[in-house]
Amino acid sequence: MNKTIHWILAAILTVGGTWALASCNSTGGDQKVVESQQPDTIVMQPDTYVKAIEIFLNDSIGSHYATGDVCIPSVMIIGVDSTQTDDIKVWGDYWVYRYTVVGDTLKMMSGGNHPGLMHVCLADGKYRVTSFDAVGDGSQFLPSARRIFGNKFQDFQTVQADEKNRELVRATGIAEHIKLTGIPVKYYQDADWPAVAIPGTEAAN
Repeated sequence: MNKTIHWILAAILTVGGTWALASCNSTGGDQKVVESQQPDTIVMQPDTYVKAIEIFLNDSIGSHYATGDVCIPSVMIIGVDSTQTDDIKVWGDYWVYRYTVVGDTLKMMSGGNHPGLMHVCLADGKYRVTSFDAVGDGSQFLPSARRIFGNKFQDFQTVQADEKNRELVRATGIAEHIKLTGIPVKYYQDADWPAVAIPGTEAAN
């Protein structure tokens, strides 16, 4: 990977493991884990498992990063097993980015990679993440990735190595977020890299 991702993260997030949140039918306090109303939260009610995952990445993981005006996660799906609605399994390469708005540009303040297996529940027409099996860090990365992704491990490696597609997914997610929230920006920019025009804005034309 050529770009340097500057990230600050609590120690608990630097190792693999399972984030246990709630059972499928839990309500009340457990629901707030996925749907907290922080200023930078994606406030729309999730109506797909992808939106539920984005909210989880925003609220439960993004809140541990260096502060910024907005958190915009990036979701790349490796595989899905939806045979059980109370435990939809979604393997993916997940990224979290926090930005500060400077003029017409989203300046990336912090971010990081969180591949693994999301467990998503569908109950009463609503999707939400109930737990997350995260790939480990450092020497635990490969063994935990092999264990979590299983026969999807090669697909995971292919997705991880494709920086061009990762940036395309990231840019598309940013475009969708600013369209939803109305943030008046045209570019996003990583430290020490040129600004990139956001798709759909006049800067991209």
